[in-house]
Order: sequence, then structure tokens, then C-alpha cells
Amino acid sequence: MFALSPEDLVVLALLIPAIAAVLIPLFHKSPNVREAVTLVAAALVALTVWSLLPLVLSGIRPSMKLAEPVPGVALAFAVEPLGMLFALVAGSLWIVNSIYSIGYMRGNHEPRQTSFYVCFAIAIAATMGIAFAGNLFTLFLFYEVLTLSTYPLVTHKATPEAMRAGRVYLMLLIGTSMVLLLPAIVITGVLAGTLDFKAGGILDGKIGAAGLSLLLALFVFGIGKAALMPFHFWLPAAMVAPTPVSALLHAVAVVKAGVFSVLKIIVYVFGIDTLARAGTTDWLVWAASATVIIASLVALRQDNLKKRLAYSTVSQLSYVILAAAILTPLSAIGAAMHIAAHAVAKITLFFAAGSIYTAAHKTEISQLDGIGWKMPWTMTAFAIGALGMIGLPPTAGFFGKWFMLQGATQTGQWLPVAVIMASTVLNAAYFLPIVFRAFFAEARPAYSLGAAANVDSDAQHDHGEAPWPIVLALSLTALATLALFFAPDVPLALAKLMVGG
Repeated sequence: MFALSPEDLVVLALLIPAIAAVLIPLFHKSPNVREAVTLVAAALVALTVWSLLPLVLSGIRPSMKLAEPVPGVALAFAVEPLGMLFALVAGSLWIVNSIYSIGYMRGNHEPRQTSFYVCFAIAIAATMGIAFAGNLFTLFLFYEVLTLSTYPLVTHKATPEAMRAGRVYLMLLIGTSMVLLLPAIVITGVLAGTLDFKAGGILDGKIGAAGLSLLLALFVFGIGKAALMPFHFWLPAAMVAPTPVSALLHAVAVVKAGVFSVLKIIVYVFGIDTLARAGTTDWLVWAASATVIIASLVALRQDNLKKRLAYSTVSQLSYVILAAAILTPLSAIGAAMHIAAHAVAKITLFFAAGSIYTAAHKTEISQLDGIGWKMPWTMTAFAIGALGMIGLPPTAGFFGKWFMLQGATQTGQWLPVAVIMASTVLNAAYFLPIVFRAFFAEARPAYSLGAAANVDSDAQHDHGEAPWPIVLALSLTALATLALFFAPDVPLALAKLMVGG
């Protein structure tokens, strides 16, 4: 691996999951071999992206142009610090999610498991393409591949509800990208004469303040995967999918690809300094702030665990957009740190939700009284993930908010400060009661008067933890949530390099 050139490593990160997607169907009659292919591919992707890290930290920026389908519009890749961070998150979590998926898909006897692993591998390949995109054309191409490859995962159960969710998913994500994002990319190319990502941006002096604000709006709302209100409905609807898919949507790829793309475009297309001088991002601060608070309030009202987690994601990842809109280097560092912190904490929460469903067949928060004593590993991991979402030490979620608050107070922007503080209280209000129920509320027997036959499955069949691959995966991500607090060096170093620090 170390004998390969940096450019070879970039190509491998794209090719390995694509090759896995081709190989997996060949072993559809041998589940053990099929899943071994997935695990080996995931391990190789992780090894590849981690091999790139020391090169990027030392100042090397691998880049290549593979094709030029239209003169001046190239399929090109370039590794910069923010893309490196996103690739590390997705590449590292694929292997953990694969371990989890094996336990979940088998434990719940899910159908079409081969197609599930194929689409998952294609989605990871697309995610790597987004992370390492060297220009807006390449980003757009892999953005669309990610949408199309995850559609079969959203509709995996093939129920009427799943098919409706799939239609909403495609309508919003394809619709916003074609109607808003694609015109924004074309306008940028015409104005700047290039689509390449560049430190400091490519639009300085190319467009007036009003035009800059309008173009930014096209990008922000055109990237529907960022789930900024009002283009967020696809995310709660998609919770009908199996839990490993929910984890992919929230923590590994889809929503992360959205907020990553918004942050990358603000930093490398517009430029933080250019937007700050123009002073035209107040509307984005308000839009992101509204999404953070409204989604938190909606989350408070959800009894379904996955729905509460879904609205939490809408809120939490609007932090990234809010931090980017503050337009200071410190807040941009906070945005990048939050991408990594949210990934490990939120995937832990979804893993725990799937663990509860697999072992106890419970989906509602109101059903979780006392479950912590039957599933201590699962609910302890959930508690750690919840603390990460609230942003309390010693979890990774603390640092992102710390840098965001520093950036906002440094420039006297008190609305973001108030929003972050208020949403922290709301996060505690919708997460801590779940932990309290699990460990401190007494389980209630589900008897109807005189009808012993109505005892729920939990009372009839005492359960313990979910299958060990599920418990192993959620334990690893919970540990990662703690580890990133005590050793934040890698995401912090990459975040600082992103802003030129």
C-alpha cells in the first residue's frame, strides 16, 4: 500500500467499493462469502484513506484529471483537507456499519440482502467521489450517483409506505439538484471561467453582493441532501428503511454529503473572506437557525425512536450550515469538527435503535421503560451517543460547538450563540428522557384487564442483547465518540488546514 503513489490511493478508494459491488452478487448463494467480500472491501477502503492522511497533513495534495467529456469540464479529483476528513469518516464507518449490517439483516431475516450490500457499496464509492471531487462537475456527478444508489435502500422493504418514501426521496433530491444546483454550477462556470475548487474561492470580484447571495441560495437549497428546511421531508420519510440504511443516510454518507458539499462550496467556491466582505449571508444564518430550533421542537414530539433521531439529524446538521454562515475561520473549524463528531455519535444512536428493534421488537420511546437493564451495552452506548449530540464532555460533540461559539462571539454574532445554547437545552430535553426511561423507569407489564394473552412479546419472551455483531458495532462507535474528545488531533488538524491554519 505504501509503495503506491498518492494518486493511486485516490483511485483505489473509488475502485474498491465499485469492484465489491460487482463481486457481491457472484456469491449471493453463499452469504458468508458475500459478506466477507463486503468486510474485506470496507477494510481496504479504510486502509487506503488512512494511508492518504499523513500525505495530506504534510502538505501533499494529490490530484488527477481522468477525462474531459466537454471542453473545459473535466472529471477530476483532488484531495484537500476537508475532503480528506469526510473520506476518513465514511471510509472508517463503512466497516463498522458492515459488521452491524450482518447482525441486523440476518437477525431480522431481511429480504434481498445481496442487493442491499451491492447498493451500499455503490453508495460508498459515490461518497468517495464526492469527498475527493476536484471540481463542481465531479461533485455533481457523484452526488447524483449517491441519490440513485440509495433509492433502492430506502425502498428496501417494498411496502407501500417504503415506496411512498422512495418517491419523496427521489422527488426532493433529484428535483432540488436539477432545478437549483445544476443552474448554480453552470452560472458559476460562466462567471468564474472554471469549476475547480480553490483555496479562497473562485468568485472574488466576479459578481456583485446581490448576485452572490442569490447564487449561494441556489447552492444551499439545491443541495437537498443537507436537509435544510423546507427541503427536509425526505429524511424523516426515509426512516421506513432498515436501520443500517438509516445509519448510512444520517451518519456515513447522504446527509453528511449534503452538509459537506455546502461547507466545501462556501470555503472553496465562494471563499469565506469574499462572503464576509459582501455581507450577504444574514439570511442563511436565519434559515439555518430556524431549522435547528424547529426540527428540535418537532423531535420533542416524536414517540417513534427513529423519527426522533431523524429530526435530531435535521437540527444537528444545520449546525454545520450555521457555522459556515458565521464566516469566520473558527466557526468553519467547528463545522468540520461537527461533521466527524455527529457521524460517530448519531451512528451509535441508530445502531442502538436497531439493536432494540432486533432484540425486543420495540420502536416507540414509550415502550422503553426499564430496557436498560435487559440491554445494558446497547443503552449505555445510546447514552454516550446522546451526550455527544447534546455536546457535553467527554464526548466528541463538545469541540464543534466550542469552536462555533468562539467564532460567533469573536464577531459579535449573538443569534448563533443563542441558537446553539437553546438547541443544546432542547437536545437534552429530547434525549435524556430516553436514557432515564431505560435505566430508571420501571417496566410496565402489558396486560389488558383479564386478558393474559395480551402480554407483549417482551413479557412473554424475556430478551437480552441483540446479536453480537450489532453489539460490537455500537460499542465501537460509542468508544469512538469518547475517543474523539480525548484525541481530536486528526479532525482538528484537517479543519485548521482547510481554513489555511
